[in-house]
Amino acid sequence: MQWNLRMKAAEAGIWQASQMRRRLAEAGLEISAGKMSMLWSRTPTTIRLDDLEVLCAVLDCTPCDLLVPTGNVSAREAQPPTRATSEAPGNPPPVVPRPGRPRSRPPL
Repeated sequence: MQWNLRMKAAEAGIWQASQMRRRLAEAGLEISAGKMSMLWSRTPTTIRLDDLEVLCAVLDCTPCDLLVPTGNVSAREAQPPTRATSEAPGNPPPVVPRPGRPRSRPPL
């Protein structure tokens, strides 16, 4: 996915992260300067749906305008590994929890 916040902000006439932060505050989303800087400068690993909704309202766009698929995901990355692939040569064996000591009883 490509994060397209700066392009959509530029289309809305917002050229600086501080301007965007001010517009978000006016729409009811108080965001820290550090979080705004992260959203402005790189692709976030996570974003709250409520925050995304306010971003879209301020920029008059849809989530599809902000999150653009790049098509770089290979078929192997798109599917979770199966048991056969995790036990293939060269891959570490699956993690199996060790039995531990029984827990003590809580005080009375």
